[in-house]
Amino acid sequence: MSICGLNNVKHKGILDGMVNKQMIERKNEAWGSKSIYKYKIAEKGKILLEEILERYEDLFPREDGED
Repeated sequence: MSICGLNNVKHKGILDGMVNKQMIERKNEAWGSKSIYKYKIAEKGKILLEEILERYEDLFPREDGED
């Protein structure tokens, strides 16, 4: 989240909800004397993303670069 510039306190609820719905996975890792959370997309999240992107691409196809 720090890479994206997001506020952890404000977005924690959203991330917790996504973890509970199995859309993303959270992993706790030691980082020196601290611990950090790492998130990655879960299989359920990948499926949802593909479904959304397919429908979006159908509505708004990408231009092929030729005019």
